[in-house]
Amino acid sequence: PVQILSYLGGVVKVEETDLKPRVGFLYPIVTHNISVFINATREQDSGQYLCSVNVVDDTIRLDKNVGIINLTVLVPPAAPTCQLHGSAVVGANVTLSCSSKKGKPSPMYQWQREPPTPQVFFPPAQDRARGTLKLTNLSLEMSGVYVCRAENQAGFENCSIVLEV
Repeated sequence: PVQILSYLGGVVKVEETDLKPRVGFLYPIVTHNISVFINATREQDSGQYLCSVNVVDDTIRLDKNVGIINLTVLVPPAAPTCQLHGSAVVGANVTLSCSSKKGKPSPMYQWQREPPTPQVFFPPAQDRARGTLKLTNLSLEMSGVYVCRAENQAGFENCSIVLEV
């Protein structure tokens, strides 16, 4: 564990960590509320945080004076990349793929074809975890704009690809 913040003898001390310019006590200590804030959170701020309270002349009981909280910083998906794998000719099979380089938790993917002939896809043609869409026995009517949405609890981003059969 690395100490990031302390209050001792009436003095607040912020340790030299990458959190230094972004962390502090939320309220004056005299209110007896020692909530802490972290501004401009980053993915690397995720982890386990411990709060230890020791009162002068009080018996220190390790099981009673420590609070633990786990922090998970969610990261919205980065703009995904859409790709076409295979030859888009009548009767052939192609796979559309969609992947996002960032996102916590890992994004799920949803493909759909845009109007004028909208279509939503389901397994087994679509793999939401991998971001793939398998189109089989292509026909001219399957031409169009296909949009992939990468989404998690923190947000979403789209990419699209034009399929010309």
